[in-house]
Amino acid sequence: MSDLPPPQHWFDVPGAPAPGTLLGLRDTLVDGAACMHTVQTFKLLLLRSGPEVKAYVNRCAHFGVPLAEKQQHLIYTPHTSVSCNVHYAQYRWSDGLCTSGDCEGESLLPIPLEVDAQGHIRIAQDAPTP
Repeated sequence: MSDLPPPQHWFDVPGAPAPGTLLGLRDTLVDGAACMHTVQTFKLLLLRSGPEVKAYVNRCAHFGVPLAEKQQHLIYTPHTSVSCNVHYAQYRWSDGLCTSGDCEGESLLPIPLEVDAQGHIRIAQDAPTP
């Protein structure tokens, strides 16, 4: 483990992509799906509920490890929660808040998104940068 404090924002994570970065198409995500996605070395999760897509850094608030290393290991209940497969901390789908586990009350790092009329998912253009 590093002696550095944990990142406070998505853009503090090493390798964070720039605002405007294309993450994919909404229609390729099944409604209720939680999908792992990587932009170069930056790992994130895309969660779809109807027309809404949320993104979080794939990093457990408890120990700083990815919630899962492979898609087939990602634990989630559609539209409800995602869990760390190392320590089983559980996070709300809607806002990333840890509701169960050693990091209760902490949150996943949200990534602001925008979805255009064609369904392109991008990191919000007005998102802060380092």
